[in-house]
Amino acid sequence: MRTVERTVDASLITQRMIATLSTVFGALATLLAVLGLYGVMAYLVARRSREIGIRMARGARTRNVMWLIMREVLLLVTAGVPIGLPAAYALMHLVRAQLYGVDPADATSILLATVLLSFVALLAGYIPARRAACYDPVRVLRYE
Repeated sequence: MRTVERTVDASLITQRMIATLSTVFGALATLLAVLGLYGVMAYLVARRSREIGIRMARGARTRNVMWLIMREVLLLVTAGVPIGLPAAYALMHLVRAQLYGVDPADATSILLATVLLSFVALLAGYIPARRAACYDPVRVLRYE
């Protein structure tokens, strides 16, 4: 004899495991995307440190140096969203069977995911931009 609650829990264990794994893999994919973008931006800032040092020695403001870096991040985000949304829409049929009571083409979910990923990408670019804005021009130019 088992209770109805235990019977339902036993029948849903596979779906719960798939949902948990999907959440974990989604979080890992987001983390990898953030680390990748951060790595690319940190590399670009390091390669342009001489240029940034010269700009700052000539009187560039912190705001201008940050905008120089953040402009590249914005370019990556604005290029990635139009590529990623049609790709996600094309692949929706693969996950449709796993989503119970949720439409994979739900505009609210897609908009929320797009805004969240864009915000995280901008944050990942902000950190190297902020670091570049704090460069000491004399030290940078001596190092190169």
